[in-house]
Amino acid sequence: MRIYAASIGVLLLAGIAAAQSSPAPNAAAPSADAGRPVLTIPAGTRVPLSLKQAISTKTAKDGDPVYAETAFPFVLNERVVIPAGTYIQGRIERAQRGGHVKGRAEVLIHFTSMIYPNGYTVMLGGSVENTPGAERTSMKDSEGTIRQDSDAGKRAREAVGAAATGAVIGGVTNGGKGAGIGAGIGGVAGLAVGMLSRGADVRLEPGTSIEMEIQREVTVDASRISSRREVIVRND
Repeated sequence: MRIYAASIGVLLLAGIAAAQSSPAPNAAAPSADAGRPVLTIPAGTRVPLSLKQAISTKTAKDGDPVYAETAFPFVLNERVVIPAGTYIQGRIERAQRGGHVKGRAEVLIHFTSMIYPNGYTVMLGGSVENTPGAERTSMKDSEGTIRQDSDAGKRAREAVGAAATGAVIGGVTNGGKGAGIGAGIGGVAGLAVGMLSRGADVRLEPGTSIEMEIQREVTVDASRISSRREVIVRND
């Protein structure tokens, strides 16, 4: 009986020791990637891009994809973190054409992912900070909305031109009185043309320079950053 009791005591002590040495059920296990070299791209980083396709508010729709490419390497602590030639993918969040009477054309683009030349892909949040390569456009707000410059002056000149043409024709046909009538008719015609036609569209050509701002910090695996494109050879 004493031997049996002693055996039970030994087993209980062994069980207690095992319980104390084993991790608690809710304890977080160490990550397998704990030793992985990591680099962090800080929020607010600006990266120059080159647009890979044309974008126009005349045809663009909400949700359309946007493709660009980094035009210059981004270096952090003497290390290339984003090589030139890295693909940047995004989408059109909002596209609006210019109005007939008021309202200018606008397009809002957000960038969502970054694809390194070797295929390594990182999710990101990016917006357009500037469009130095686009003519007659400006930034509307901090969201990154690209807006077409106003063409009100052009429309006014067209109306004045139409009025002048009407005056010349009226003067030739009916003298001074006809010139006044012709000018009035020409002015009305110019105004009608202006009301029927839309404002100019935002159009970004392929190769347009765009400056992207990274909105929140992005963590990348330093061991997977490469400026070389991987070539897959298939033996069919």
